[in-house]
Amino acid sequence: MDCLTEQKDGTLLLTVYVQPRASRVRLTGLHGGALKLTITAPPVEGRANGAVVEYIAHLFNIPPKAVSIKSGHQSRTKRLTVKNITLAMAQDLLQQALPPQ
Repeated sequence: MDCLTEQKDGTLLLTVYVQPRASRVRLTGLHGGALKLTITAPPVEGRANGAVVEYIAHLFNIPPKAVSIKSGHQSRTKRLTVKNITLAMAQDLLQQALPPQ
């Protein structure tokens, strides 16, 4: 998966394309090398960013503190740093969560 890479320090870098104000929260597939995530929160006062962090933490079964937005705070394309999970485990969980193609 191009959207997920392991860094030298063991953390993961996840690229996510966010669609705010959707009807429900879910992964919808890939979008230009990024994981496409729809969320119900509006892109106002950091609500969408908070929803993205919460969803990714829930998806990977890790605490929200282990997920942080590295870049893209005001953009639809965000790069997240994810700790406390291996690359293989994260890839497996993403494969299970993505809709069949």
